[in-house]
Amino acid sequence: MTAKTTLFAGGILVDGLGSDPVRGDVLVEGDRIVRVTDGTEKLEADRIIAIPGLILAPGFIDMHTHSDLQVLVQPDHTSKITQGVTTEVLGQDGLSYAPIDEATLAELRAQLKGWNDDPPGFDWNWRSVAEYLKRLDGNTAVNTAYLVPHGNLRMLVMGNAPRLATSDELEQMKALLRTALEEGGVGLSTGLTYVPAMYSDTDELVALCEVVAEYGGFYCPHHRNYGLDALGGYRECFEIARRSGVALHLAHTHLSFECNRGKLPELLKMLDDAIADGVDLTFDSYPYLAGMTTLLSQLPSWALAGTGAEQMARLRSPEDRAKIIEALDVIGSDGHQGLTVNWSTVHVVGTPGVPELEWVMATDLATAAAKAGKRPAEFALDLLVATERSAPCVFFIGHEEHVRALMQRDEHTVGSDGILVGDRPHPRSWGTFPRMLETYVREEKVLTLAECVRHMTSTAANRLRQPDRGRIVEGAKADLVVFDHLTVKSHATYEVPRQAASGIFHVMVNGELALEDGQMTGRRAGRVIRMPA
Repeated sequence: MTAKTTLFAGGILVDGLGSDPVRGDVLVEGDRIVRVTDGTEKLEADRIIAIPGLILAPGFIDMHTHSDLQVLVQPDHTSKITQGVTTEVLGQDGLSYAPIDEATLAELRAQLKGWNDDPPGFDWNWRSVAEYLKRLDGNTAVNTAYLVPHGNLRMLVMGNAPRLATSDELEQMKALLRTALEEGGVGLSTGLTYVPAMYSDTDELVALCEVVAEYGGFYCPHHRNYGLDALGGYRECFEIARRSGVALHLAHTHLSFECNRGKLPELLKMLDDAIADGVDLTFDSYPYLAGMTTLLSQLPSWALAGTGAEQMARLRSPEDRAKIIEALDVIGSDGHQGLTVNWSTVHVVGTPGVPELEWVMATDLATAAAKAGKRPAEFALDLLVATERSAPCVFFIGHEEHVRALMQRDEHTVGSDGILVGDRPHPRSWGTFPRMLETYVREEKVLTLAECVRHMTSTAANRLRQPDRGRIVEGAKADLVVFDHLTVKSHATYEVPRQAASGIFHVMVNGELALEDGQMTGRRAGRVIRMPA
């Protein structure tokens, strides 16, 4: 058991609030920080952890994750604890596992297999948000907060119908949302390039966000377009926030694809204008140039309407396949941000259930298709049929100058967007936070250490309305990380992504050491974080 009191002695304190690093000691009792000193005061403790020359900071908050199922399958959560992460925000991109009923669970298990797997024998012993959060609370190594997924609300009320909601259906969604927020949801997420949320309009989203605003939550959109009309996608987010009064947190904010090179000043002006208009705005981003999602989601929306069985039938139909290929290669697919697909930028990173296709992961999809003697789009559809729609993929589409400029904004927080399953998941799942410290603080000096830690801690905690997390102050929750800022390093790569960082030594969650001297302890002190009343 962890000692009743623990003293971190002789460290360099980076308080998470942006203050300059200072030498100091921190005393923890139970799950709280009870004393913060400059090191000259003699403190007694049941246990003393000497950390001379090392940084003591608040635990990092991952504002965008896809661990909704894997945090239960692998509750020690090594991928995040070894990065110094103590809190994750789940329920992202408008699709997750609560609230659900029997029919939606069956569809979501298949649709989200590429994000979270579908482990055989897993106990799906919840249907409501309250039941899901009860399953999480005290059973995971990290704290968790949950966004209510817009796609789930739509599926419960109207399935995957490719149309606007009626007024009665919208009222049903609002009622489901109220219940989910009362049960512990911290806001609403949308996935407006994913089925079924992509069938909604702005008015539907405003109406739902008005409910979120009543409860003091925030709106977290995967917005409608990150490609051909990326600025239009952002513009809709700001309109929704202005009309509804909801706090806005933009998910995985980037301006990628070649068509958007050089357009960042326009996005930055939108951010400034929204703030000037009183929008309560934050956003997250990850420090990589590649994105990751499912291959299925790149298809045109009409091909993804209805049930999984209906989708599979279209993937096998010669007529429908020809129309899908035309959208992917000639016209542009709304699932691929309105663009045609540059298959040389696409890397399939998992072939679940089909080991004979693992060779595809060795190269980009265009090259793999050539080896198979097929057109890339045709080969992609074959992969979807073979993997029952669950193949994940990585897209190399980013612009380094955009990544750097966005992370320097005061509103910036860090989100890994980490998907933990697949043969070769994106390295951001294991490396996001140490990469921030290694590359953008120590090597490139894009941010100071104090600025970077603030973005990864108190700025995120403030968005979650948790004034006692994300900072080293007396009375705060004892979520802490100890690392060497001179040596911290991410080892996760695209080829070998499941590699823990080095230079991170201790991670404490609610007063319990989840990582001690660089080794996982197996302690699971994570709690569910809810919005205050």
